[in-house]
Amino acid sequence: MIKPIVFKNARIIDPSRKLDETGTIIVGADGKIIAAGADARNQGVPEGAEIRDCSGLTAIPGLVDARVFVGEPGAEHRETIASASRAAAAGGITSFIMMPETDPVIDDVALVEFVKKTARDTAVVNVYPAAALTKGMTTSEMTEMGLLQQSGAVAFTNGRHGLKDSQVLRRAMTYAREFNAVIALETRDPYLGANGVMNEGLLASWLGLSGIPKEAELIPLERDLRIAALTRGLYHAAQISVPESVEAIELARKRGANVTCAISINHLSLNENDIGEYRSFFKLYPPLRSEDDRMAMVQALAEGRIDIIVSSHDPQDVDTKRLPFAEAADGASGLETMLSAALRLHHAGHVPLMRLIEAMSTRPAEIFGLPGGTLKPGAAADIALVDLDEPWLVSRDSLLGRSKNTPFEDARFSGRAVATYVGGRLIHSL
Repeated sequence: MIKPIVFKNARIIDPSRKLDETGTIIVGADGKIIAAGADARNQGVPEGAEIRDCSGLTAIPGLVDARVFVGEPGAEHRETIASASRAAAAGGITSFIMMPETDPVIDDVALVEFVKKTARDTAVVNVYPAAALTKGMTTSEMTEMGLLQQSGAVAFTNGRHGLKDSQVLRRAMTYAREFNAVIALETRDPYLGANGVMNEGLLASWLGLSGIPKEAELIPLERDLRIAALTRGLYHAAQISVPESVEAIELARKRGANVTCAISINHLSLNENDIGEYRSFFKLYPPLRSEDDRMAMVQALAEGRIDIIVSSHDPQDVDTKRLPFAEAADGASGLETMLSAALRLHHAGHVPLMRLIEAMSTRPAEIFGLPGGTLKPGAAADIALVDLDEPWLVSRDSLLGRSKNTPFEDARFSGRAVATYVGGRLIHSL
C-alpha cells in the first residue's frame, strides 16, 4: 500500500480517452487511479492523501518504449537493467520492452525469468522482456515461442538482425498467430549495402563514406509484409526510416495484413547532415536519412500512418563508439531524451501533442498488450508530469545511463518530465 495522492490543476492528456482538459487525478492507496479529469475535482479526497498542485504541468500516461537494448546479462559495463530503468524514469518512461540481444541471447525460459527477476529486484520502472525469434538470433531454428510467452515474453524479435530465411519466417508467424504473439523484425537486408555506414547519396560521396540505399530497408520489409498477409499473423516493423516504407505498409494494410510499425525518435529529429565532420554518435541503423525523408516521416506520424515512436536506446561504450566513423558501432542512447526530442515536433507545430503522447504511450501498450498507456479509472497510476516549456541542456554529467553516446549531446530542449510515478510511487523528480 502507498500513500494516496491527488494531482490538482494539471492539464490532463489521455489519448486512450481523447481527453485534453484541466482537472484532477486521484490515486488510491492501492496505486490505482480512482478518477482523472475535470469531473474528478468534485470527488472526495482520500483520507491522508498527499496533495500536489500541478499548475503549469501536463499529466500524461507514463511513456511505453517498445525498443530498448540493455547490456545485462553479458555487457553490464554498457547498461544494466537498473541503470536503464533510472534513465527511463528520468525521461518519463514507465515501461519498456527489453530486446533479447544480450549475452547469452534471451532465447529460453530461464533467461526470460532472469530478466523478470532482475527487473523486480533492481528496476524502478516496468521491464518487459522480448524473446528471440530464432535460437541465438543467427540460426534458422525457431525458439519455443509458446513457452516463452507463458513465462512472460511480450514479443518475438531478432533485435538488430533481420531474418534471412523466408520459410522460417512463414512458419514462425503461422505458429505465433495461434497465441496472438507479435513478431517484430528489423528490416535489414544482409547483403545490400552491407558495407555501408550512412545514407546513400551525395553527402556520403562528399564524405567518402560507403552508402546504404533505401532498398536495403524496403526489400526485406516488402517480403515480410507479404508473409504477414499470407499467414494472417501479427507483424510489427521494428524501425522504418523512409516514406516508401510507409507506403508499403499502407498497401499491405489495404490487402488485409495485420501490421504495425515504429520509427525511432532519432529519425524524426535528425538527418544525415548532422553527421557533420564524421561524428560517430550519429552512426545509427537505419542510417539517418535526408531532410526530405525526415519531414515526410514526421507528416506520416502526425497523420497516424506510423503507429509508434521508440527511443531505440542502444548504449555503446567508448571502445566501440569513439572510433573513426566507418569503424564505430551503430547505436545511440535515447531513453532520457525521447520525450524532449519529440516535444520539438510539438513546439514546431508539426505533430499535435495528443498524437505524440499516443505514439509514445497508448499505442505501444495496445500493440504489445501491455498494461499502461492510459489514465482511465482502475488503471495503474503510471504517470509522467511534464513541463512542456522547461528549458534544459543535455550534458554527459546529467545523463543517468551508464553509456553517454547520445546524438543530442549539448542540445537545448524545451520540455521534460519533472516527476514520474509508477503504480502511484514517485520514482523520479527534478
